[in-house]
Amino acid sequence: MSDVSIQAQQISRKRVQRYATLGVMVIALIAAMALDTKVVKIGSADDAQEQGFSPESYGQKTFPTIQQDVASRAVDAKTLADALQTNQQEAVQKYGVGAPLPVFAVKFSGVVQAGQMGIFPLKIDGLADDMQVRLQTGPAITGTDLRDANGKIQFGDFTNQIEYQNAGSAINRAMKSAVLDKLDRDALPGKTVQVVGVFRLLNAKNWMVTPVSLEVK
Repeated sequence: MSDVSIQAQQISRKRVQRYATLGVMVIALIAAMALDTKVVKIGSADDAQEQGFSPESYGQKTFPTIQQDVASRAVDAKTLADALQTNQQEAVQKYGVGAPLPVFAVKFSGVVQAGQMGIFPLKIDGLADDMQVRLQTGPAITGTDLRDANGKIQFGDFTNQIEYQNAGSAINRAMKSAVLDKLDRDALPGKTVQVVGVFRLLNAKNWMVTPVSLEVK
């Protein structure tokens, strides 16, 4: 046999050995991946963890707790307005939640005035003429007042700022679905409404209330 043929056979054997080695490595890798793979049943707790944070599920689960808490702590609007005017610091300590811009739970009955974009001024007996209370009814619900209403939902509960913000938006959507979806906004002006809700203290004489319950009389 010529030297060329012998050399060709040697090269061929080396190629076969190399491919065989690569094949063994691939099989070993696949086996290792299979051992490390966990079967997750759809709908299980592990499934939720695999999918990550679900804002919609969080909002639907959390809003009823917030609604109950706000209803249990809500202060009559006149009582709260008088307290804020008399001594704002004491009123914050007694009724407010959070800092530096506390959130208050409030309840009142008022007559709806003409509004724009789902935000309606209210005429509430007992409040001063220079006092303005507005009610937001959607379609878009803005702010994180509901998320921050009871002081129990903290940034540290979430992976990052995006999740924290998404949680607030999802709670707003859950409230809207539960409280506002059947509301006829066009028919509201002139009607009397019974409201329980929250507002963030930006101006003691100008409240933007996000409802947790609303009844049209």
